[in-house]
Amino acid sequence: MTDLDLRLVRCFTVVAEELHFGRAAAVLHLAQPSLSRHVRRLEGELGVRLFDRTTQGTQLTEAGAAFLPRAQALLRSAAEAAGVARAAGRPSRVVIGYMTGLIVTPAVRALRGRFPDADVQHSFLGWGEMPAALLEHRVDVVVGRFPFATEGLSVTVLFEEPRVLLVPVGHRLAGKEYVTLDDIADEPVPRFPDEEFNAFWRVDPRPGGRRVPDGPLVENLEDKLEVIAAGEAVALVPVGAIRKGLRPDLTTVPLEGVDPIPVVLAFRAGEENRRLLAAFRACAEDHLSPADGSATAAE
Repeated sequence: MTDLDLRLVRCFTVVAEELHFGRAAAVLHLAQPSLSRHVRRLEGELGVRLFDRTTQGTQLTEAGAAFLPRAQALLRSAAEAAGVARAAGRPSRVVIGYMTGLIVTPAVRALRGRFPDADVQHSFLGWGEMPAALLEHRVDVVVGRFPFATEGLSVTVLFEEPRVLLVPVGHRLAGKEYVTLDDIADEPVPRFPDEEFNAFWRVDPRPGGRRVPDGPLVENLEDKLEVIAAGEAVALVPVGAIRKGLRPDLTTVPLEGVDPIPVVLAFRAGEENRRLLAAFRACAEDHLSPADGSATAAE
């Protein structure tokens, strides 16, 4: 029976995801020759070749392609096992995840006030990190926005945030009292890699079935702001995501006729009643609210 070294498995998965030894070495903070040795060692332990390196680049072999999803599942399982052990060994520790524009400080401060001996940490989560950060035990609770997959999670709505239209300052709609989807029917909107995320944030298709014109593909907030400032697109955004530090070349316009965004607390299913997590839920319900006060707290 082969005892797999998880460090080697991690090296394999990063190379498989990047399909480039140089880029994978940078991700792993390794020298490329060291990474190559790690992969060869894993291939030796498995008795198969995992990659073909050709003039066209690095490709997975049939064995490598078969091994990849199982290797990824193995790493997830190991991370979960480590997280469960740490949680059991440190019941007075909690890590709170949060997303762009959602300020958790008042609730964190209140929790620390109630449990001064507890180790209360917080961790920013970027696009696409939910729900993996919870399921892999990197965080214990998240203050986040829908949509995200909820399988294996327990979710409670805190409040709702209105959406606004984000445009460059010289845009034809800048300064309007409000706009509707009809006003931007012909305006391109940035696209996102995830299809569900894409449909939700673009409101695509629009009521009546009309498809939304495609703007540039973006993978992070900074890129989205750049393409909007450049006049390549407009975007529908939650008011809280851009309330602080809005670029001087961008402005927002109130948007009517579009559903607000639920801001939620998410826990791993079955853990929401752990002492510190239940206490944080109470602190969040007492101290967290919409950015502009215009939306009401959820019942």
